[in-house]
Amino acid sequence: MTDTVTIVECPRDAWQGLPQNIPTEEKIKYLTRLVSLGFSHIDAVSFVSPKHVPQMADSEAVMQHLSQVKLASGEAPEIIGIVVNEQGLERALAAPGVTTIGYPYSISAYFRRANANMSKLESRNLVGTIQRQTKTAGRKLVVYISMAFGNPYDEPWGEEIVEDALVWLKDVGVRTVSLADTVGTASPEDVAHLYRAVKNCVAGLEIGVHLHSRPDGAAAKVLAAYESGCRRFDGALTGLGGCPFAGDQLVGNIPTETVLATLAARGVSTGIDAKSLAIACAITGELREKYAHLPAASKPS
Repeated sequence: MTDTVTIVECPRDAWQGLPQNIPTEEKIKYLTRLVSLGFSHIDAVSFVSPKHVPQMADSEAVMQHLSQVKLASGEAPEIIGIVVNEQGLERALAAPGVTTIGYPYSISAYFRRANANMSKLESRNLVGTIQRQTKTAGRKLVVYISMAFGNPYDEPWGEEIVEDALVWLKDVGVRTVSLADTVGTASPEDVAHLYRAVKNCVAGLEIGVHLHSRPDGAAAKVLAAYESGCRRFDGALTGLGGCPFAGDQLVGNIPTETVLATLAARGVSTGIDAKSLAIACAITGELREKYAHLPAASKPS
């Protein structure tokens, strides 16, 4: 039997730290094209303060159009909308076409405060609220465990801390979790060790990875996760983006093309053919060329 995986394309993560805002019409055109090319799981928007992430100020407008887009099968794609508080949750649940709510739950106290200004208890209470409301609304939920592979803040970290978070998430009803290497410092060995250590600690959880990396280390991390049992991978075409609060411009999302090539070498079916991938990389490159650089007037002299 051919092995299959879930590939989650993450333009939202790729775009949120760009120096120039992408016009709403271009976002709609791009996301629509991705769906037509067979990308069926897309982390497309976030419902956060435009003051902090101005690139995402138009999420409702984007979803008004994207909600009408279907895959070749006639089914709606999975569209993930990220939230960090109850106001964002309310917006996401009101937006048409958002099938899945995503929430970043940090096991680093420092990062949780910097990114969401919440205590551990406040964040856990919010997850409970999100889980209940998404279930009532008939939406799915994915929780990202931020700093899952360690942190640069000299805070306590270990597989037992990740296991505690996974057990708690299972207990409150979460069924899909993604382990995030937020600052991209995990080695392939780190990825393999953690995934193997926690993958069986809670039965019934789908555990994926959302890895960041410098380009030369990306393939090895993907392979390490796959060979450890992971079957859900986040990526971003051309490797653009990464957490805008993490601090290293060379650490971006794992390129989707690297994910697909690495898995294809293992005979894995991803649902994205070579022609579609080439087109997707080309249109991503066009956006990157236009918006990933400071405008001339803003460049330091």
